[in-house]
Amino acid sequence: MTSNPVSLWDISAEESEISQPLIADSKIDVVVVGGGFTGLSTALHCAEQGLSVQLLEAEQIGYGGSGRNCGLVNAALWLPPAKVREKLGETYGPRFIKQFGNGPEYVFSLIEKHQMRCEVTRTGTIHAAHSLGGMRDLQERMKEWQRLGEPVELLDRASVSDMIGTQRFYGGLLDHRAGTINPMGYCRGLARAAHGAGANISTGVRATRLQKDSDGWVVETDQGVVNAKAVVLGTNAYTDELWPDLKRVFTMIHYFQLATRPLGESEASILPGKQGLWDTAPVMFNIRRDAFDRLLVGSMGKVIGPMDSGLSQRWARRQISKIFPKLGPIEFEAAWHGQIAMTPDHLPRIYELDTNIYTAIGYNGRGITTGTLFGKAMADLLTGMDKADLPLPITSLTTVPSAPFVSRLYQAAFTANQVAKSII
Repeated sequence: MTSNPVSLWDISAEESEISQPLIADSKIDVVVVGGGFTGLSTALHCAEQGLSVQLLEAEQIGYGGSGRNCGLVNAALWLPPAKVREKLGETYGPRFIKQFGNGPEYVFSLIEKHQMRCEVTRTGTIHAAHSLGGMRDLQERMKEWQRLGEPVELLDRASVSDMIGTQRFYGGLLDHRAGTINPMGYCRGLARAAHGAGANISTGVRATRLQKDSDGWVVETDQGVVNAKAVVLGTNAYTDELWPDLKRVFTMIHYFQLATRPLGESEASILPGKQGLWDTAPVMFNIRRDAFDRLLVGSMGKVIGPMDSGLSQRWARRQISKIFPKLGPIEFEAAWHGQIAMTPDHLPRIYELDTNIYTAIGYNGRGITTGTLFGKAMADLLTGMDKADLPLPITSLTTVPSAPFVSRLYQAAFTANQVAKSII
């Protein structure tokens, strides 16, 4: 297990860590591998439906992308609704758009039900236009959301400037369904709720081998063996070699964040409603203000260099000074990056890898709602739901041979973007 904080959220989360010893040589209904949004949601919903559950996390709860997330609880995918419908067809397309459009409401309902301490806000998120072309794209998206009757509002330049505290953006979409959280607090809250429902949550236990037998699956770990009727892999971008070729169905990219020290009330004009924001630029940029008035900025790529003097620090300082030129000197308190699983068509996948072994994977940067909803879907599937009623069709595992090369290419481009934007 790691002894270093994985992110700012690891330090600031109010929820305590949950872990119980592995009960070796046990026979249970479901083994869940991975202690992030998907695995914890699966464990919670399976336990609530009466299944015996053992969750295995090799590191700590929220160690992967879940605990390194920027904390925007967004609705649906970042693909426009028309594209989702085009790719999924008229059966799954509208169903997916509706279910995942309601995703934030379901996340917030779990937070409320289990009284999770995760700094929740429900003031929406802003998709901000970085250019006139970006604004035209948002106008097209708005037509779709209007047609679907969703509570999404098109903001002109003056309105978005008032909400963000800068005139840098050309307009935006305010999604009233969305909000922000401390993602590690949410992970630990899910773990607490799953444990309370009867699931056994074990951290620092790595699953090393899966072997099929007449009763289901033998799950070998570095601390013993567990026998299960079914297995759910909830590892997403942190998938290892446990299941052959699974880590080769997506392209892995990094996403980084830097957090300032608290700004204080004197800077109340910056994101006064604490909406999270991401922009329309090809190399996406995000910014938000947390419950303690820290300013968080991030983009695609890794943290490069020391937090107080490296390339990423210079990039972050330059972006903040351009967006909020009246803001005085700032200091950074934390810097981190995580991994995102990108699929070729930017849609997630559900795989039935073998009899009674499933995974949902490839969230393309939308982990909070996607992981939560897919965890519930996995539990429903294991308790009798028809596969045809899943949010997505179960598909065959198809590898992306170019993924390692593309991942390196992306990283080079993202590093170049940091270099350029730390200067201009």
